[in-house]
Amino acid sequence: MAISQKRKRNNNATTDDGDSIGVEVALPIKKVPRASLDTTRDILAMRVAAITKDAKEAEDMAPQLARIAASDRTPFEKRVLSALCQIPAGCVSTYGLLSAHLQSSPRAVGGALRRNPFAPQVPCHRVVATGGSLGGFKGHWATSTKGGGVEGITIVEKKRLLRAEGVKIDEAKGRVVGTPWSGFV
Repeated sequence: MAISQKRKRNNNATTDDGDSIGVEVALPIKKVPRASLDTTRDILAMRVAAITKDAKEAEDMAPQLARIAASDRTPFEKRVLSALCQIPAGCVSTYGLLSAHLQSSPRAVGGALRRNPFAPQVPCHRVVATGGSLGGFKGHWATSTKGGGVEGITIVEKKRLLRAEGVKIDEAKGRVVGTPWSGFV
């Protein structure tokens, strides 16, 4: 019989001015029969690795969150930029998902991303259009290469940043492959 409990671990990072940024991670605890102990150890090892990775990413973003908080950006822009820090490396989200989380419009979110002074450390390149097309980057939008159009150098940079993180892009369709990340909290 399995007993389900949750134990929380707090990883606290601090900003330059001493504010604490906490990250809570829930760990399920179950009693298991001895026969499946090796499997359970393997699963536990995988969970610990995932938690460590999440905690590491949260620690890595703490300085960026402090920079955003101390900046002269508008309160809305600070909310948008802070939400970007939640998108894990190797994942993309969409303007629509981000705007739904912030209870705003995709265009307003795009405007805030266009004015991101902390790119690429605050990863606005991880936001794409709802259909998976690359959308914009640094205020410029992807243009079709069909019919003689030329893809802007900023979109080439966005592709390079995404590929470096392991994001797959279908060149024929000019779209990101996979399901957009939607785990905003």
